Amino acid sequence: MVEMKVKTRMDAKRVVKAAQTGSIKSLGHAGGAIRMTAKRSIKRSKTESSEGSPPHTRKGQLRRAILYAVEKDKQSVVVGPDVSIVSTAGTAHEFGGRFRGEQYPRRPFMGPALEKTKERLPKMWAGSVRS
Repeated sequence: MVEMKVKTRMDAKRVVKAAQTGSIKSLGHAGGAIRMTAKRSIKRSKTESSEGSPPHTRKGQLRRAILYAVEKDKQSVVVGPDVSIVSTAGTAHEFGGRFRGEQYPRRPFMGPALEKTKERLPKMWAGSVRS
């Protein structure tokens, strides 16, 4: 007969810290994937895209303006065109609206990018918590 005694100890603070660190890293990966998908959907062309399809860009400015940032305190990621680079042109394209005196039809690119990548997102968190 074999007899054993086992003692376990859990360091809750360490587990929470590992989970937060893993989540922040995974949020960065998710933001990068959504950003890349959105950037790739915007093609360079001198002609405008049709309504309902991602916008075209003449000089690549809208594509370069798509950024992402992880907000560690809120445990979230923000992805989209930076208004300091392209003003509200991204909003006018995504939802339709006025920009610089012109009416833009709805040409979404961020929403479809999220839809394309959403199935891959849970995999980015798999194994992200390490002790």
